[in-house]
Amino acid sequence: MPAPVRLTILSRSLSVPSTARLVAAARARGHSVRVLDPVQVEMHLDGTRGQLLYRRRKLVLPDVVLPRIAHSITPYGLAVANQFGMLGVPVMNTAAAIAQARNKMRCLQLLSAHGIAVPATVMARSAGDLKAMVQLVGGVPVLVKLLGGADERGVMVCETLNSLEAALEAILGLGHNLLVQEYVRKAGRDVRVLVVGGTALAAVRRRPRMNRLSNTLNRGARFERIALTDAQRRAAAEAARLIGLEVAAVDMLDVRGLPKVFEVHSSPGLAEMEKAVGEDLATPIVVRAEQIARERPPALDPPPRRAESGRVGPAPRPLKRARAS
Repeated sequence: MPAPVRLTILSRSLSVPSTARLVAAARARGHSVRVLDPVQVEMHLDGTRGQLLYRRRKLVLPDVVLPRIAHSITPYGLAVANQFGMLGVPVMNTAAAIAQARNKMRCLQLLSAHGIAVPATVMARSAGDLKAMVQLVGGVPVLVKLLGGADERGVMVCETLNSLEAALEAILGLGHNLLVQEYVRKAGRDVRVLVVGGTALAAVRRRPRMNRLSNTLNRGARFERIALTDAQRRAAAEAARLIGLEVAAVDMLDVRGLPKVFEVHSSPGLAEMEKAVGEDLATPIVVRAEQIARERPPALDPPPRRAESGRVGPAPRPLKRARAS
């Protein structure tokens, strides 16, 4: 067994299925795991290293952090993840990488600029000429995403223009930006690939429900295990690398053998993929956390604190290491 690692998972609750799977996998390997709700973490800066508090008590630092930040708390959650990084704790998916993945258009721009094929995409402030937008991406079916302050607010696959107009009529007045993307006419061409540490581990074919707006395409979708092609494997690994994610789900369309990446997720759901592929996908993530913890450079002592007189005073005590939970 590997040397014990103190792992902190940033998640709203231990009851979240993917979080529970990660905790179980880590404990099975002898590690100490603590789940922290990011909104209960307080951040303190004072011109030196700063510190973190959890529910008003000083937080001792773990060996490695795995963020699973809910979309509803993205700004605050990313600030918490960033503070851990500032304090020298390795963060598996950094705040910058998560932010890059959640800005849907900028993510696609980055991938396209580095030679990753992406579907035809149109972003607009409003859907004043919806028919023209659909024509620009090759006609229906299309993938439609509503973007708001925390970026994605809803997603749906529309098979006809009438279904798209009916679905959007009630919500377009809310001021959301609109992203319309090419989708596939044949069922089963929507593929999700799990990437951990730069390696594509598993893939599923996804069949989402049509013409229904939801928070994610996974809701109500059917999953089926598939064998990865070399092209899909390369595209998924390179997309995760470009965004900067250690753990990612890369969604792509299989268009006549050419993978077109249409989204990269920083907090992939594990339960539905594990059920579809019949494999443990949580343990490889924990193993990668072990590797990152071992590669951690020695922590630097904080700089000395200056007294008001200008003299150099004693350095503050170093932050304590995390105790086993």
